[in-house]
Amino acid sequence: ESDPFSVIGADGNPHHYSSLPADQRGKIANAPLTVYVCEGTETEIKEWFRTINIAGVALTAQELRNAVYSGPFVTAAKAIFSNANLPVQMKWAHYVKGDPRRQEVLERALEWTAAAKLGAAPPHADKVDLYMSAHRSDADANEARTYFESVIAWVAGVFTFTHPKMREVEWGALYEEFHARPYDPAAISARAEELLADESVTDKKGVFRYVLGGETDARLLQVRFFDDRTARVVYKTQTADAAAKGASNCPLCALGHGANAKRIYKFEEMQADHVTAWSKGGATDAKNCQMLCKTHNAAKGNR
Repeated sequence: ESDPFSVIGADGNPHHYSSLPADQRGKIANAPLTVYVCEGTETEIKEWFRTINIAGVALTAQELRNAVYSGPFVTAAKAIFSNANLPVQMKWAHYVKGDPRRQEVLERALEWTAAAKLGAAPPHADKVDLYMSAHRSDADANEARTYFESVIAWVAGVFTFTHPKMREVEWGALYEEFHARPYDPAAISARAEELLADESVTDKKGVFRYVLGGETDARLLQVRFFDDRTARVVYKTQTADAAAKGASNCPLCALGHGANAKRIYKFEEMQADHVTAWSKGGATDAKNCQMLCKTHNAAKGNR
């Protein structure tokens, strides 16, 4: 019979329970335990668990839910999503961040499934709680597994590579939004890898929504601005050139005929701008940097 239980022995090393001397096994087997039986509504039970969760190793949100909604559904769901020894966990680990033993993979699976199946739920409701309450007596968790694996299969089919930042993406939401769209896996994967390698992109996890959405919202990437040192070097050169020409050091003001056509702005009155917009292939480096007055920089936008 297998012996999965290990304990730290008197020598400070881990031992299987069955390998301990009889007297030490007896200390463990005969140690008194205090057991509390909690009865009441689901809300009362949840509050009770939250109260006792303030000491010791705190339970995760999903561990609390498992205690509140204990029953055949939780047992079946844990057998699928909380078993770290299942070979499929290695595949899931490419797309889901968390320890299955702390119920974090189960939580992701239920979050994705509940969001898809309970779309009409109140906006601020905990959909996982609602889903677990509704399915508490189910004999299996096949709906959650089927949906979860559909999401994972879609991601693996669209992107031909894996990346650590994939584990931080809310794939369930992206699946609902984009899975009906056709994609060229080779093309979209190449573009995603290019953006992940781009030093200008500071939010790497945003790359996936960005490419799936047709690259329409660069805010998802949090493209970095020019650093202060680069801006000051460009300002110094640009201002010297403008003064020699008798023109404004804002190149757009210099094109006009008003009072600002020859104005020399202070550094604090200007902002660094991409000559060629980042979204159109412009790099975030000194060669692609120009200083504009704040008014023109705001008006230029992404052009």
